[in-house]
Amino acid sequence: MEDLKKVRDKIDKIDGQIADLFVERMNEVEEVTAVKQKNNIPVYNPAREREVLNRVADRVPEKYDAYSRVLFSAMFELSRSYQSALTSSSALEDTLRAAVGQTKADFPERATVACQGVEGAYSSLAAGKLFKLPNILYFRHWEGVFSAVEKGLCKYGVLPIENSSNGSVNGVYDLMLNHNFYIVRTIKLHISHVLLAKDGVKAEEIKEIYSHEQALGQCSEFLKAHPDVKINVCENTAAAAKIVAESERRDVAAISSANCAELYNLKVLSRKVQNSENNYTRFICISKEPEIYAGANKISLMLTLPHRSGALYRVMSKFNALDLNLCKLESRPIVGSDFEFMFYFDIEAEIHKESVLKLMSELSSSLERFVFLGAYSEL
Repeated sequence: MEDLKKVRDKIDKIDGQIADLFVERMNEVEEVTAVKQKNNIPVYNPAREREVLNRVADRVPEKYDAYSRVLFSAMFELSRSYQSALTSSSALEDTLRAAVGQTKADFPERATVACQGVEGAYSSLAAGKLFKLPNILYFRHWEGVFSAVEKGLCKYGVLPIENSSNGSVNGVYDLMLNHNFYIVRTIKLHISHVLLAKDGVKAEEIKEIYSHEQALGQCSEFLKAHPDVKINVCENTAAAAKIVAESERRDVAAISSANCAELYNLKVLSRKVQNSENNYTRFICISKEPEIYAGANKISLMLTLPHRSGALYRVMSKFNALDLNLCKLESRPIVGSDFEFMFYFDIEAEIHKESVLKLMSELSSSLERFVFLGAYSEL
């Protein structure tokens, strides 16, 4: 143990020297930043970084080569991050500071809200939990919800974003690329699907079932057990119930909610249709302008990354440096691109903190495409 203490004492001394040299290096980075700003030189200089890595590789033994590259690559990343922090604030930072300065204590109780579907849709149930007295306008497609908010027709919009059983709602993620909006709150709603049909109809009489593709996925085991029943996809579970109610046929049913049974005068044929009773859908509430409310502790981001080794790691390391928990990472192909992907991040972070604000500004300035989707809390 005495030998171990001696070695650790040496390492501690070396660590102290490294810390002193790190401070000295970062002081020089300040000088470099001033020169770059004065001469309008970009922060990132890949040729310079390769030059340093090659020089270091010539100085260290071959067995340490890979480790030295990791070490110096991390220092380069810290240097670029610090240079970005020293430069003037981004337009996003100014927008976020203004929004933070107008932080509201309470979420509104009344509002005009856009939802997809018809009366009884799960989105409308989510809106009813977010707002005490929502005035709901219904749109046939999710695109209509985004457009209604973006054009100012509705103050807010409520959209499904992911389900605990069937995963992300990809159609909503894809539409995010085409619209300007901010997430102001999210809510997790327990989903309980049932099989609905007209009064007096028996389960063995059903030949066709209507529902939304997400609901069908959440009830896949039930559907597999009835292979002779035809499946019809429609835009919404509530719309499915409405189709059955208005049909002249008695051999059709809908996978919908028990709430829709009362709305459309239908009867519950079965309550055991979904794969799991632990079935939740997360809904986002969006607005045209950024709104931040007290207690906001989550942030959502959308960004593209360069085709460089370690690009995703470098972004995630910034979250780690601030001890921010990444609770979701999703990637979606960008339609029409040559295998490019858009990345979606959900992180546990408070936008009121100066370090988080600066990180958002840095990412906005350093990435080719970066979209701040909102700072919010979840019900």
